[in-house]
Amino acid sequence: MDFAIKVGTPEKQRGACVVVGIFESRKLTDSAKILDKVTQGYIKNILALGDMDGKASTSLLLHNVPDTLFKRVLLIGLGKESEFKEKTFLSAVNTTLNTLQKTAVTDATLFLSDFPIKEQASHWKVSQIVIATSNSNYRFDQLKSKPENSPRSLRKLVLCIDNRTELAACEESVQQSLAIAHGMNLAKDLGNLAPNICTPTYLAKQAKDLAKSHKLKTSVLEEKDMEKLGMGSLLAVTRGSEQPAKLIVLEYQGSGKKENPIVLVGKGVTFDTGGISLKPAAEMDEMKFDMSGAGSVLGTLLAVAEMKLPINVVGIIPATENMPGGRATKPGDVVTSMSGQTIEILNTDAEGRLILCDALTYAERYNPKVVIDIATLTGACVIALGNFTTGLISNDDKLAQALLAAGEQAIDRAWQLPLWDEYQDLLKSNFADIANIGGRAAGTITAACFLSRFTKKYRWAHLDIAGTAWKSGKEKGSTGRPVPLLTQFLITQAKTGN
Repeated sequence: MDFAIKVGTPEKQRGACVVVGIFESRKLTDSAKILDKVTQGYIKNILALGDMDGKASTSLLLHNVPDTLFKRVLLIGLGKESEFKEKTFLSAVNTTLNTLQKTAVTDATLFLSDFPIKEQASHWKVSQIVIATSNSNYRFDQLKSKPENSPRSLRKLVLCIDNRTELAACEESVQQSLAIAHGMNLAKDLGNLAPNICTPTYLAKQAKDLAKSHKLKTSVLEEKDMEKLGMGSLLAVTRGSEQPAKLIVLEYQGSGKKENPIVLVGKGVTFDTGGISLKPAAEMDEMKFDMSGAGSVLGTLLAVAEMKLPINVVGIIPATENMPGGRATKPGDVVTSMSGQTIEILNTDAEGRLILCDALTYAERYNPKVVIDIATLTGACVIALGNFTTGLISNDDKLAQALLAAGEQAIDRAWQLPLWDEYQDLLKSNFADIANIGGRAAGTITAACFLSRFTKKYRWAHLDIAGTAWKSGKEKGSTGRPVPLLTQFLITQAKTGN
């Protein structure tokens, strides 16, 4: 898909299709008014027939509209003008794309002034349109013997702005958004792959391929290397699996060697049965998505490398399966983490925190500016926040606020939960320094409290993406989140250094 930014008005453009907005009660946007004037009231006459009232998520495609330079005019319902905000903007964009994809239109022209969101600039609208277009075009059919024949005629979008001073920012937004979209697609592809394909070894190969194609530095630690480092917590999870665990490290250096890196740690459980604490059979197939944190780290590094951001980023991925077996870790076992802290494993299905804690300790060697871990960690987060919002917990409020702001900007939102000392008491163990679960109450918070025991030497934030990393049901599949949030955070960090 190609994107172009132009300065202009509808009557001077030409192409296969022009898209203009209509508010409820048949109120025309500025671009629609211009076209209506050029066509001597044609659009108003069509609306007067009652085929469209401007309600949100509606559309009407017109052919051979007289006195225009377009073969088609697509009217998009925007809802009530007073209620037009980010959500209705995204709905209008998706309605536009869905309608165009069902036609033979090869190129279309949109006017950003038709989407009047007062709090957002044109370059933000450009970013959301580019990412939405990529999401609309995404297909995962590489595992089908006969991929579905669903051709997409739309090959180019022209986005028109009113002010030439916005041109440079909008063009930069196109390039950045394409990089984010590519990162999301990589995360989606890895998440959607079958777990017999996307193993820890496969993830390691993908990291090496990414490093080779984008000039990153990579290293992969094997189980014997982890044993030497004392990663008893991570190794406890992999005992029941025939697939060897990997600790994958990727380094992107976009700034000087003296600049401390931002470290991203992604949970990479490529399939999670729950181990001896076996999960129910229903929907267990979705546990192939338990490596979505790892996928988001690889996707974010791809986006950062394509953008050539002036920043240093390290990605650390502890990758393993969690399987039952004769050698598998048992509830009641006590293991020693890389940090030296001992852990009583009361539930082997709380495995994500066990692999993350050793990876978080390993991150200390990079003297990080900040560390952010990303994990499909707790079902409790899904209950608390549903499938719309990522859970956020941090030991540094400034870092938390920066991530929340990035999520708002990218429309990949997070919500902060507390990290109070009172919750730490729930992790007490009679037999070890810490238990790996704290009971049913406040499950998302106690999981983060567990991780916080291993992050005392740096600023740290935890993103629980259990509810946002994938969709279930008819639209089952990876979402590519939180690549937009992470990438926007890094873009801001590269600009401000805060």
